[in-house]
Amino acid sequence: MDMDPRFLRTFVTVARLESFSAAARELGYTQSGVSQHVAALEADLGLTLLHRRPVTPTEAGARLLEHAGAILLRLDAARAEVVRTASGPPGRAHVGATPLSVVAAARALAAARRTLPAVETTVRVGERDAIAVAVATGDLDAGIVDGLAAPGDPLRLPDTGLPVAEFVEEPLAIALPPRHPLAKRRAGLRLEDLVDARWIEAPGVITSLASLAMHARAEGFRPALRYDGLDVGGLLALVEAGEGLALLPARVVEHGVALASPALVHRTELLAPEGTALRLVS
Repeated sequence: MDMDPRFLRTFVTVARLESFSAAARELGYTQSGVSQHVAALEADLGLTLLHRRPVTPTEAGARLLEHAGAILLRLDAARAEVVRTASGPPGRAHVGATPLSVVAAARALAAARRTLPAVETTVRVGERDAIAVAVATGDLDAGIVDGLAAPGDPLRLPDTGLPVAEFVEEPLAIALPPRHPLAKRRAGLRLEDLVDARWIEAPGVITSLASLAMHARAEGFRPALRYDGLDVGGLLALVEAGEGLALLPARVVEHGVALASPALVHRTELLAPEGTALRLVS
């Protein structure tokens, strides 16, 4: 079997958009060209991958989609790495940062000014997986991302092959409203004892409640409110107003209690090609 990456990319686009014509517009092909790509891939595999009316994956197509994203991402990452190696250091410093790592990005850029030439510099704030992909594919020159992890464990990121240049781990705290009954507690709190508490779901800023449930090995953690912003201050204001709890790095929590168990840390990782001038600065 010789799976052509062009045909695989076309198949993924058709499945995502649920339309051959929409995929053609996005990819810049004719509709007949898109149909030929999918048909060639199906002939290569000897299987039907898409139902035509409506356009949905067959069982075989669904299985292929589970692998296709990672395959295409690694190909894009490999292409970006080869181009980066051939072209030398970029004449820019485009850095991605998750909301909780913006301060780390600012410090890293400030420290790098001593060695960086006068280059175009931008900081893009976004979600962790999107930043990891953007760095791997060359859209960003480096990224600083964060999340929950067991001590010493790497963050769970898309499989790009991109190395973690540096990392920092720090303690966590449960952010509480100032007058919350637990706010003056001196002993740490166990996450598993708070499954029925009011929580804020803020996927753009902190780890999902589903992930908390996995780490605590307990069901529950249902959101009292969902926050779709990327502003840490906005999330903390909602906590202060009594809208719910949030698990955050202790350094940003004014009113809160340390996390006693499970054994978790807030981990910040610098994602960058070898030879980057950026460093995590404490």
